[in-house]
Amino acid sequence: MSMLPGVAAGHQTTARAGAEILHRGGSAADAGVAMMLVSCAAETIFTGLSGGGFAIYYDAASRTATCLDFFVQIPGTTGRERGSGMPIEVVFVGQQVPYDIGPSTVAVPGVPAGAKRIWERWGRLDWSEVVAPGLAASYGSPFPQAHADLLPMVSQAMHVGDGDWVYRRPDGSFLQAGDVLVHEDQHLAYRLLADDPDAFYRGVFARSMLDALADGSSMDLADLETYEVVESEPRVIGWRGTQVAARGDDLDDLLGTLAQMDRMGADLRHDPDAARALVRALRQQDRRAETTNCVVVDGDGNACAITTTLGLGSGVWVPGYGVHLNSMLGEGELIRGELVPGQRMSSMMSPLLVFADGEPVIAAGAAGGSRIRPALIQCLLGMVDGRPPQEAIDAPRLNAVPGVVRLEPGFSPAVIRALEQSGDEVAVADQLAPYFGGVSAISTLGGGADPRRGGTVILL
Repeated sequence: MSMLPGVAAGHQTTARAGAEILHRGGSAADAGVAMMLVSCAAETIFTGLSGGGFAIYYDAASRTATCLDFFVQIPGTTGRERGSGMPIEVVFVGQQVPYDIGPSTVAVPGVPAGAKRIWERWGRLDWSEVVAPGLAASYGSPFPQAHADLLPMVSQAMHVGDGDWVYRRPDGSFLQAGDVLVHEDQHLAYRLLADDPDAFYRGVFARSMLDALADGSSMDLADLETYEVVESEPRVIGWRGTQVAARGDDLDDLLGTLAQMDRMGADLRHDPDAARALVRALRQQDRRAETTNCVVVDGDGNACAITTTLGLGSGVWVPGYGVHLNSMLGEGELIRGELVPGQRMSSMMSPLLVFADGEPVIAAGAAGGSRIRPALIQCLLGMVDGRPPQEAIDAPRLNAVPGVVRLEPGFSPAVIRALEQSGDEVAVADQLAPYFGGVSAISTLGGGADPRRGGTVILL
């Protein structure tokens, strides 16, 4: 049985763009790139044209899977000294989490280069046709409820510089669900991307970006000009009678954690032993980052899963183009040692494919920083156990941090009691929450997109 053709994404505008590209005869690459570029306009609380990401692509004709790394890169290869960031505090799930923003936190972006590479390798439509939905979204997109709920929590990063009016109503209050999110001049960035994508690394956009970063950044033109997308074969592990393929070098070791879960029960809500096993595997320092994800399968069986991020945003905007620059060098969860100029930053992002008898049966990815791994594991347990993607995604989740296990409502009293008896504080949320990650998936049983992030599925 083949995966059903369709799209799943974290925003209705993003999903509709992918479906329209498929209707026009585009491949999974065309639709995936179009969705990624739309998300950079419609989901700028999570991602943007100056962000970075990862993708996995399955080419049905050659029966091969390829991982693509277009994540952000550490600047400073010419020896320019990096200044200090501006500390901010973000309140999230009752915790105050420190971050830095400002020019010194901006890393070399990868999204424009990644979009171009995916299209060059597997696209069918003209490049301008693939960019067109992003251009349309740049003129205005509906602001979802999930974004409106999150905005006050990340206000110190969003309401800086040009963002102080981008994310506000005319009366000065925060954008609300149903409002139109508009980035003035961002359409010019999309027009430039359609005409000359290399300009983001060695042309007019690159120069404007460096001008905006003149005070405090170590970035120079050489950092942009030498950026390259990295392709690799996925790492594959056997898991519960399937084979899971992903990049394999993510910070949280998704595949290694899955291997530990090979024989555990699938119903975490009612199986105390399974819940405790997952908690043991996940236990580590709590972290956070903002991401978004999209998945597409076309009628020929090609599949593409893409995850991108902007961090929280640096508060620095490229003049004349309406593009918010990333804050990845200020994201403490990603700093695991010395920042070496010219090297890629690490990430938890891990779009993946699941194979059975050599055929792809699930394409999936997740957003949510350190919650990517638990979200994907719990949804994969459900899908491999035979649940349709939407049912698996809708199921309540848990996340474990030192001393605390956070649950969504729906776990049995026996599970809660077992976790408490293990010495953990158990905190149950009032409802499904963006904190627990945002998963998008397509399988042989349909598609699913996370209601926690305002997700949308369209099957063809």
